[in-house]
Order: sequence, then C-alpha cells, then structure tokens
Amino acid sequence: MSRIKRGFTLIEILLVVAILSILLVVVFAALNPATRLADTRNARRWNDVNQYLTAIHECLVDNGGTYATCGLTNDGTVREIVNTGIATACNAVCTGVLATGDCADLETELVTNQAYLGSIPTDPGGVTTDHSEYSIRVNNGIVTIASCSAEGGETISVAR
Repeated sequence: MSRIKRGFTLIEILLVVAILSILLVVVFAALNPATRLADTRNARRWNDVNQYLTAIHECLVDNGGTYATCGLTNDGTVREIVNTGIATACNAVCTGVLATGDCADLETELVTNQAYLGSIPTDPGGVTTDHSEYSIRVNNGIVTIASCSAEGGETISVAR
C-alpha cells in the first residue's frame, strides 16, 4: 500500500519566507516612511507660514497699516511667535532669534481681539504649544514668516 503525502517541504517554506522577507525590505526601503513623514510635516509648515502671513496682512489692511495694532514691531528684529503670556526662552528653538525675550505675542491681536486666526498655528513636530516654532521679522514694511524646525534641510519662509 502506498501513501501519498501532500504538502510543502521545509526547504520550500524557507525559500518562500526568504523571498517575502527580501521583498518586504525592498518595499520598506523604497517607501522610506521617515522621509514621507518629514515631507508631510514640512507641507503643514508651508501651510502655517502662509496662514500667518495672510492673517497679518488682513490685520494690517483693516487697521490702516499700523503694525502695533497687529502686535508687530517694524524694527528688523527676528522674533518667535508665541502665545499670550510667554516672554522668555524664545531663542531656544529658533536659531535666528538672538535674545531670550525676542517674543512676538500675536495671539491677542490675531486670535482673541480680531479673529484673523482660529488659534496660533504651532509646529507639527513641536516641543510645546506655547512656543509656535515659527519666527517673524518685519523690516522696512516687509513681513517675513519662517519655520524654525523645517526638516530635511528645507528652508520654509514666506515674505510679503
């Protein structure tokens, strides 16, 4: 009496596992999720800097170009945008901010009083919600907003 055994041999199973492992490594390396996540965060940063710039220009137009009414100083100093009440450690994340007290509280003028923004946008990979990790500079009437935490060597900055 002959018995026919059906199934896979150990060698066949090991070959399939090895091939699947190689394919998985190749696909994972091609997709590079860390780079994709950094690109996603940078896209959000581009959106945030444009949102800041639009809100500031709407405030300036509505207030006859008065910088102080919109929480700005036209002196060329780079400041980190922060929430109300924050006045220190503004140079901890933003390398262009020179002094610890170079903070720009835009929450009162752009969110609370005049509602140009729903809330102060903060960096998607942010350390804290009090510090936005975005900087602002007003020099000779040109407003520049930049991300302090752009990834992958990208520079994220808009000016108008």
